[in-house]
Amino acid sequence: MLVDSHCHLDFPDFAETLPDILARAREAGVTRMLTISTRVRAFETYRRLSEAHPEVLFTVGTHPHQAAEEPDVPADEIVALSRHPRCVGIGEAGLDYHYDKSPRDVQARVFRTHIAAARESGLPLVIHARDADADVERILTEEMARGRFSAVLHCFTAGRRLAEAGIELGLSVSFSGVLTFRRSQELRDIAAALPRDRLLVETDAPFLAPEPHRGKRNEPAYVAHTARVLAEAIGVGADEIGPLTTANFHRLFAKAAPFAS
Repeated sequence: MLVDSHCHLDFPDFAETLPDILARAREAGVTRMLTISTRVRAFETYRRLSEAHPEVLFTVGTHPHQAAEEPDVPADEIVALSRHPRCVGIGEAGLDYHYDKSPRDVQARVFRTHIAAARESGLPLVIHARDADADVERILTEEMARGRFSAVLHCFTAGRRLAEAGIELGLSVSFSGVLTFRRSQELRDIAAALPRDRLLVETDAPFLAPEPHRGKRNEPAYVAHTARVLAEAIGVGADEIGPLTTANFHRLFAKAAPFAS
């Protein structure tokens, strides 16, 4: 039993082959997939996809790459949309200083709006953080002081300090196929040092396929490879990592629990 806690099944990469992709996920033991919003204005796309496929849940939010497209979506609109029964989280939102596709001040403003929506809705925020560790930590610390909210640092590839800060703030940490790469020993060491009840696994499909599929289009079935490497890194059996990360997912995304297989 595994959950792919972060994928993008609405992307064009999957348009022609989604039924086959979902079938391969089931065969690999992936019982639940969370498809992640990159634009609030695409809400109907995520809604229809989730309603058509019982194993797929979704979130609502604006990716930092698209922050300049949706700079002023209010928190109350995000909260209202999140009331759909199959919408279980807010985001993804955050900061990306690697590509800087949106101005940094706009990214930060949209990030704080999504934190407000997570706080108000009670749903967890999916955080995107790339090459922006210090500012992500600062915003999270400031906002947590204004009122608690739950969140996950998704596709974690940042430094140890951000991982530790996230744990101190009560966040979870999700690992993608990057964990399996030969040169990712430091990342595996970080994973080994984190509390086991805060660990999730994801694909971020169609991106970042794990070994032995690196360089190919990623898909939810491949989360099994990341889970295996995570099990090795933290010192648990291969048969334990699925139940462990699945329980962690449902603890964080509590609204998803009634849909558990």
